[in-house]
Amino acid sequence: MPRADRLMLLDTASLYFRAFYGVPDKVKAPDGSPINAARGLLDIIAKLVTLYQPTHVIACWDDDWRPQWRVDLIPSYKTHRVVEVVPGAPDIEEVPDPLEAQIPLIRQTLEAIGIPIIGVAEHEADDVIGTLATNATMPVDIVTGDRDLFQLVDDARDVRVVYTARGMSNLEVVTDATVVAKYGVLPSQYADFATMRGDTSDGLPGVAGVGDKTAATLLQVHGDLEGIREAAEAGEGMSAGVRSKILAASAYLDVAPTVVAVATGLPISAPDAPLHALDPAESDAATALAEKWNLGSSMTRVVTAVSEAALAAG
Repeated sequence: MPRADRLMLLDTASLYFRAFYGVPDKVKAPDGSPINAARGLLDIIAKLVTLYQPTHVIACWDDDWRPQWRVDLIPSYKTHRVVEVVPGAPDIEEVPDPLEAQIPLIRQTLEAIGIPIIGVAEHEADDVIGTLATNATMPVDIVTGDRDLFQLVDDARDVRVVYTARGMSNLEVVTDATVVAKYGVLPSQYADFATMRGDTSDGLPGVAGVGDKTAATLLQVHGDLEGIREAAEAGEGMSAGVRSKILAASAYLDVAPTVVAVATGLPISAPDAPLHALDPAESDAATALAEKWNLGSSMTRVVTAVSEAALAAG
């Protein structure tokens, strides 16, 4: 029986950073270039395709890792990761030189195995994922180490997150129940929860004095951030101390939800490009690329995994 369609969306930068730091750099290309991130990413994809059996895979790309429209709203957004400000263009992110050098090769390897790469100007991969997941006509697995994407989890539409933060040997499938168990809020409330809690890794200050527990309690009582702010204005449904914290953060709460929410309405759609066994010309090209860059068994494994998934899909 042919397998039902399932779309896998890769938070690509999240995965190639993980590969870079997780794979030793002892193995190099014939010219001495580093290839640990490229090889590691191929191994990650091979494992994901084998475990979760998607019929379609898309590599979602950060065309702009720190969009100016988000910075305009919250100037501290990802500031600590900026190494060079570029007027009129995306600022340059702190990326180790040996990883930066591998990004063109990573793109080539994805193209060689038939995985489309999609990015959108002035938007992050999260926004691409948000749009494709929201518009998908099939179940979706989002692969990421970023909790922000928990806001997209939706059991009713079979949208899950394959969470990589604890390592590729300890993957966690995040569903509605997972989010509720971890945080005490529904996935649909997660963006408001994250807005109030804040996130130092993204330069989001949050509401001073409001942590996970208070944010979850407020959402359980009032439903969403709008309801919480209305209750604070009316002096109802919370202690005087919490009310004062919410009111004091009014300027932040005016803008932060736009920064935290992933975009879901970008002018893109998933290409009709299911995984397929490589034809002879494609196979020769993938082999040549592997030989040129010493990708070795990593390329072999991913080609095998993709081919087997395609055959299983019928």
